[in-house]
Amino acid sequence: MLHVGTLGLTLEPMASALEAVVEELSGQALVMVDPNVRPWVIGDADAYRRRLRRVLERSDVVKVSEDDLAWLEPERSATDAARMLLQAGPRVVLLTRGADGVQVVTGAGDVSVPAPEVEVVDTIGAGDAFGGGFLAWWRGQGLGREQLDDQAAVVEGATFGALVAARTVGRAGASPPFLHEVTPATDVADAWRTPVGDDL
Repeated sequence: MLHVGTLGLTLEPMASALEAVVEELSGQALVMVDPNVRPWVIGDADAYRRRLRRVLERSDVVKVSEDDLAWLEPERSATDAARMLLQAGPRVVLLTRGADGVQVVTGAGDVSVPAPEVEVVDTIGAGDAFGGGFLAWWRGQGLGREQLDDQAAVVEGATFGALVAARTVGRAGASPPFLHEVTPATDVADAWRTPVGDDL
């Protein structure tokens, strides 16, 4: 698995290096991209969009927020923009909507995943926690890029990711939960042995 995004796709020489890694691993490893757009850091918006387009063409999963899409596709609704991303190459788009949950967008259609109720303390790291939770669940189930066409599995992974994000925003410090905090005690013995935080 490979996860790239945020400043990694913005700042040189890191951006070029990560693009090369994506190109090398595309089609072999599951590649997940989280643009996590930071407009105030992007010096050349056109160049950034071109690089992102190239990376998306080689990705399998895109995790994107409503804020990201408002910058990338300001003339479209978040839902329409998310569907457009599918045409760029990825097989799954995970549109995060904060307290409104997650919209799973695939070629088979859209599925809404509600956000668990939580008293929000600190929203920093929520998106990373969601993406890490999704990948940790996917890996924990022994799934790979070949199984991304299983929409039910993608929804279940997104549901787990939403739970990880909820636990993260429920306390200060962008501190993701350990496995025992998001898994029923009876299931922990048969689950992965590492903290969810180690996969983020």
